[in-house]
Amino acid sequence: MMGYGYQPPAPPKKTSNSPRTLTILILAILGGFLGAFLFNQYDRTPTSDGNAAISQEVTSLKATVTALEKQQGSEPAVSSELDISHVNIESTITRVVEEVGPAVVTITAEVPVTTSYYWFPTTRNSTSVGSGVIISDQGYILTNNHVVEDSTSLTVEFSNGEQVPARLISSDVFTDLAVIKADGIMPAVAKLGDSSLLKSGETAIAIGSPLGSFKNTVTVGVISATGRFLESDSGFNMENLIQTDAAINQGNSGGPLVNLAGEVIGINVMIVRGSSMSQTYAEGLGFAIPSDTARLIAEQIIENGTFSRPYLGIRWVDINPAMASRYNFPVDYGVYVLGVESGSPAYNGGIRKHDILSKIGDYEIDANNAFYNCLFKFSPGDTVVISLIRNNRQMTVEVTLGGSGTSL
Repeated sequence: MMGYGYQPPAPPKKTSNSPRTLTILILAILGGFLGAFLFNQYDRTPTSDGNAAISQEVTSLKATVTALEKQQGSEPAVSSELDISHVNIESTITRVVEEVGPAVVTITAEVPVTTSYYWFPTTRNSTSVGSGVIISDQGYILTNNHVVEDSTSLTVEFSNGEQVPARLISSDVFTDLAVIKADGIMPAVAKLGDSSLLKSGETAIAIGSPLGSFKNTVTVGVISATGRFLESDSGFNMENLIQTDAAINQGNSGGPLVNLAGEVIGINVMIVRGSSMSQTYAEGLGFAIPSDTARLIAEQIIENGTFSRPYLGIRWVDINPAMASRYNFPVDYGVYVLGVESGSPAYNGGIRKHDILSKIGDYEIDANNAFYNCLFKFSPGDTVVISLIRNNRQMTVEVTLGGSGTSL
């Protein structure tokens, strides 16, 4: 697990410079010296040359003893600090998984799929599997919209294997979040943390059911970055995503990303592996919706039964440089209005068919700020100034935004 496994400390290196060995060595040298000295005293008559030799031996012996003592004193002490830190982080991860794991569920959705057989349409039920996290003892569960979208029935499986029916309360397609409600007694409730405090390098723990079969799988990584945005299949940018290298796979969608405090800091939503067309591939690029975003949407859904987005009431197409060049538009980016719903906020505010919207409030529509994302800076009921171009003439209108769950 990302180098967090505990490795037992290596046994202390045996050395001949232990205190006992040093003492024996010194005594042996002294004994040898003393024997030689006595032999000289017994067998030979002392001379000045002999005394000088003895003096040299004593000096050499002192130097040897001093060197051995220094070597013994410089022997590095065996430290267990690193090993203790490994044990601590491993035990922390284990504790977090024990606390949060029971609040993680596997969600099975039955989705009708229509196919044609010799031009005759037939409908059958298809099964999709994802993950979710319990956020209330009343049975409310956070997951991804794409896990439960278009489902006709939902089943929740707890970590202990118990299965209970569930129903969709509401969802938000633009953040890919949904809240469902399961029946029965909840085994645990997860706490939503503060994702605004996240820093790159912090430990991140992903829990979910990859491929739908490996239930409550735990993977560990770090927060690779915050504030990422990715373009969705619907053409709008998913903003402020958390990037992590904790392994996330199909089936992990809707499961929690957790910190070492045992708090849910994100809802896992997607992975990026590169492009088969360009033959460029990458690993370790997982993304999660910040818990602050999830909390905002979940609270409104639980309180009101739905989540409301700002509503204009227009049909439109995005303008890009290629389209601008082809149709000789005066701007490279913006929104071309194909139609306006009668009586809608846009109609009442003065927006008309063929207008080009270039700015909403202080947010300019460009390559990095899609129309959706500029509009979503505001809330239903807000009055905003919209800059537009009509017949090559710049103008502004004031629009009081309505509220809608899906359309704009």
